[in-house]
Amino acid sequence: MILYWLLYYWYRFRSGKEISTVGRTKTVPAFGAQVKSLSFAFASCQRWDEGFYTAYKHMAQEELDLVFHLGDYIYENKIGPTGGVRNVSLPPVHNNQTVTLSQYRLRYSLHKTDPDLQAAHVNFPWVVSSDDHEVENNYADDISEYGVSLEDFLAQRAAVYQAFYENLPLRSTSIPNGPDMLLYRKLTYGNLAQFNVLDTRQYRDDQIKTITPTEETMDPNRTMLGQEQERWLLNNLGNSTVTWNVLAQQIIMAQADHDSGPNMIIGNDLWDGYAGARKRLFSEIKERKVKNLVVLTGDAHRNFAAELKENFDDPDSATIGTEFLGTSITSGKDGVDMDSLGMAWLAANPHMKFHNSQRGYVSCNLTNERWLTDFRVVPYVTKPGAPISTRASFVVENNRPGLQEA
Repeated sequence: MILYWLLYYWYRFRSGKEISTVGRTKTVPAFGAQVKSLSFAFASCQRWDEGFYTAYKHMAQEELDLVFHLGDYIYENKIGPTGGVRNVSLPPVHNNQTVTLSQYRLRYSLHKTDPDLQAAHVNFPWVVSSDDHEVENNYADDISEYGVSLEDFLAQRAAVYQAFYENLPLRSTSIPNGPDMLLYRKLTYGNLAQFNVLDTRQYRDDQIKTITPTEETMDPNRTMLGQEQERWLLNNLGNSTVTWNVLAQQIIMAQADHDSGPNMIIGNDLWDGYAGARKRLFSEIKERKVKNLVVLTGDAHRNFAAELKENFDDPDSATIGTEFLGTSITSGKDGVDMDSLGMAWLAANPHMKFHNSQRGYVSCNLTNERWLTDFRVVPYVTKPGAPISTRASFVVENNRPGLQEA
């Protein structure tokens, strides 16, 4: 048996005469150490001008080992002179789309003025990844959604990744190289969990141009992760000896038909738009006999719990894993418990077992016997002080793929 100790570290930063608040972090157990439990939370999508970060106030009061942030830490949009729902006075410099390094630095500094976000950073180590709004909405590799030239977009990406690295906790292996940044990486928590943090933006092919499936959607040569990252992931999963194999990534992996009728409508930015690549990934996962696969997802501003099927068009096909989609911290403003898209999803996708579109975060507790997920939601974010509650809880048992409501 490998013994381990978790070591706490306290730290602060100094710049000139300014000294930061003292933060706390801690180490993870050594590879192979016998770990009884792990508690963590994951969050995403925190548009500053659309709400208060009250969810982080509640998260900071939990007993967590770490926090995963799955992207959209900042947004690239213009922010008006009153700061949206925050109703504060902002200088005109914020009323611009972020493009330059100085603008991205300023946007991070604005987000980090929030005391609840500060509290979550102070209390826990964070594992961060990037989605699209750190750069621009729905970008794909070096292709701009807004029609920016290749030269200008690569210059923008270089500014993005420099500011991202400066402002968030990342390894030295992620130091940007111009417009490129290595963001996919592995974190192992003793014998209990292996976290594969994915990058679904820098290496993907461009989105299809329709919202209905096409031959292009199923093209096995299209990629979401790029060949190198996909090989790296499959090698990690195939050689894993831990209990829980986790993908921490950005966009919905399960099939999410938006039409409860006979037609199929998809989100072309999601894995549905790269269904051939998903089928290839699932086939490789099945061939490698990967056990206890759990996918953590952000981006969509809503919660769901879903089973990942070998064939989503056949509800009786094998379940190869589980996906927990976590809602936004603020993006989309207050939200509601159920909306029309949620009703359509539950009607059209029998592998989806739960839906909610309020704001909040997801809290998870792991042991070697079971995985427990709590969907934590607040009733409003457009004003401060919201209470928090657990909207739903689900259990996944070791070696029993599929969801059980707790």
